[in-house]
Amino acid sequence: MIVRIPRATFDAVAGYIRGPHTFLISQELEWYSDDKRRVLGVLAKDIIDEDFIGTVLGRDARGRFRGVTMTPFCETPDAARALLKDDLDKWSKLPDDEFWQGDEKGEPLDFFTPVVSPVRLSPSFVRIATGEGFSPARALMESMMPYYEDVDGNFVEQFQSTGFDSRFWELYVFALMTEAGYVFDRSFHAPDFFCRSFAGDVFVEAMTVNPTVNAAGLVVEPEVPREASRFKEYYQEYMPIKWGSTLTSKLKKEYWKLQHVAGKPIVFAIQDFHVPRAMTFLNHSLMPYLYGISFAALYDANENLIVRAAPRGPHKWGFKSIETGFFSLPGSENISAVIANPTATISKMNRMGYLAGLGSRDVTMVCVGTRHHHDDNSALPMPFKMLVNDPRYSEKWVEGVDVCHNPNANIPLDESFLIGASHHFFENGNVRSLIPRFHPYQSETLILSPKRDSGALRLAGGLSLGIGGLSRYRGSRISE
Repeated sequence: MIVRIPRATFDAVAGYIRGPHTFLISQELEWYSDDKRRVLGVLAKDIIDEDFIGTVLGRDARGRFRGVTMTPFCETPDAARALLKDDLDKWSKLPDDEFWQGDEKGEPLDFFTPVVSPVRLSPSFVRIATGEGFSPARALMESMMPYYEDVDGNFVEQFQSTGFDSRFWELYVFALMTEAGYVFDRSFHAPDFFCRSFAGDVFVEAMTVNPTVNAAGLVVEPEVPREASRFKEYYQEYMPIKWGSTLTSKLKKEYWKLQHVAGKPIVFAIQDFHVPRAMTFLNHSLMPYLYGISFAALYDANENLIVRAAPRGPHKWGFKSIETGFFSLPGSENISAVIANPTATISKMNRMGYLAGLGSRDVTMVCVGTRHHHDDNSALPMPFKMLVNDPRYSEKWVEGVDVCHNPNANIPLDESFLIGASHHFFENGNVRSLIPRFHPYQSETLILSPKRDSGALRLAGGLSLGIGGLSRYRGSRISE
């Protein structure tokens, strides 16, 4: 049986095959699948001639969906739709090797079959690989496996063991740039992603802020302070040192001197994993460090909010000290922007997988957090709560992304890079921000899985809430 499917489902299992030209010559209208999801179909409108066509896709020898046939062009969508459904029905009955195209090389990655000993498996990996509550994330990652190229040769081993956070962040960047319409040339080992589109090419290097370890391999991170004044010091002094350590180490790689990189913009994509749930309360210490400023918000005599930025000195914590202002460092002019997304966690992968119709349908998710308040006179974000299972719920990979543009960049980017993100420009001593209608600053996801013995809502950070708490989220605000 041939059924219509949401675009989110198609994007999850086949969206990686679109070329940059796709958006210039056609407009996708509808998406279809057989009941076993062996074949997919796309009904599209030719933008130039304004006629309609259907495309059938099947899995090649590496498991990637690719086009296998097209209908004739038709004057109406109804005619093209009928032909497409007929073709899908015919192709769904053919054996697998009829879809193979003869140019496939190598085997697809297998993220989840263990390649390391049980004692080396990351607890995060085990939770994703085995728990019903994270089955949407697992299924979404499995759908990426045929399309993801392991240029270093150690992706799976690290994903399953000591490098889970770093490799997960790479998968997020892969999904983000795919959604933005880029295709990938993985011919080079560095930087991580050579992203190509008709809007221009860009290199993206993915990096993570990790726990500090000593010579014996033991984590020696200071405890995050609970007392307000000490936490403020941690936020303003220690966190910039962590950001700076990661960013400057990548800057020393001098990617711009590589022949294949010369003349193209470089973007650093960074995420914080140095303590559990760090991205939920520390991520916004990044921008002040990048621009070398501190912010002050105050109300004038007429109760109008005034936000001012002022230069600041070095960041100091204990015996450590670094200069502020990454974008002022020698060599940083070769970096066009730094991007981050505090909401890009495994829970986001779980939500996106559920939206795509993947994983267990018995899982319930509630996303709570704060978002930008579009009120020029408000200094505080707005809280939100969203039931992911609500049919009206929507989300994109780009939601929550901050693009901090380098004011000294040799190759500047503009807001057309990553449409839907928040863009920040340092101009005339202050930050000018372009912020979309819905921009989450931080979020956490409560997950209810009926197979959990405790029957509790588990928060993807370790907290829990009794089942009775779910009812207060019913009918909550849905993401724009």
